[in-house]
Parts: sequence; C-alpha cells; structure tokens
Amino acid sequence: MSNRRRAAALGAVSLGLIALSACEKPTPLATVTVGDRTVTTEATSKCYLDGKKLSEQVFLACLQGKPEKTITVRPGDKVRIGVDPAIAEKGWVVAAGTSGKSGLLKDTTYRSFDAETLLSDAQTGAAASEVTLNIIETAGAQDYLGVWQFKLKSAG
Repeated sequence: MSNRRRAAALGAVSLGLIALSACEKPTPLATVTVGDRTVTTEATSKCYLDGKKLSEQVFLACLQGKPEKTITVRPGDKVRIGVDPAIAEKGWVVAAGTSGKSGLLKDTTYRSFDAETLLSDAQTGAAASEVTLNIIETAGAQDYLGVWQFKLKSAG
C-alpha cells in the first residue's frame, strides 16, 4: 500500500472516531400508548445526566418544559406508560404537571391509568383539556435522575 493510501485510510479512521465522539449517547426511552397510538421520547439533554442526580433547580425547570410529543385521549381511554428497564431498575413516578399520580414504581416497566385520572386537577377535581405528563426517574427522596415529558390532550 502506498504512503498516500495509508495516509488517506488513517485520515478516514480519525475523522470517523472524531464524529463518533461528538455524538450524544441516547437516553433511555419512555413510551405512552393510547389504543393503537403510541409515542416515544427521550429526555432532553438537560433533563437526564446519564444517571446522575439533577439539581433541584434543573429538575423544577424540567417539570415546566414543553413536551415535544402529544397524544390525544378520550374519556374511557386507558393510558399505558412504559419505561426502559434502566429507568425501572432505579424507580420512577408519574406526575400530571407537578401532581403525583403514582407512588414509586420500582422494577416494573409498565403502568396503566384511566385518562380521566391523568386529566383531573388534583385540587379541584375538574377535568383539564390538556396536561403535561411527566415521567420522573428517581432513586427516592429528593434524588431525581431524569424527566421525560408528553402532552396529553383531551379529545372530548
């Protein structure tokens, strides 16, 4: 092999390694299914630090974020929430906005809710037309490790 070819091959390998090192590692996934409709999302880069604890300030900002994925629900629908096994291993909770809708779920990758439960205001009981569904990875107490978000929108 000529020196020119060796240099070209070495250059291509080097560029490939640089490109790979610039790629972000994907976060674990969370999924919401209603009937035959499914949406899946990753946490935003600020709302998941590869298993490290989020600061309280970052965590609260994540809860107020705008979800990229929306799914429409109707009265009587079952909302099925699934998480990556990596999330389930540490534990997770479901919140509609900042209102908790589940206790700590550990070692389980799936939970089902009635649409009305997720769309009801915790204080007034009134039905909301839409809500941000927050899936929060937690190691317990104040150890928040990640936030995944979906918008649930009422069709009725």
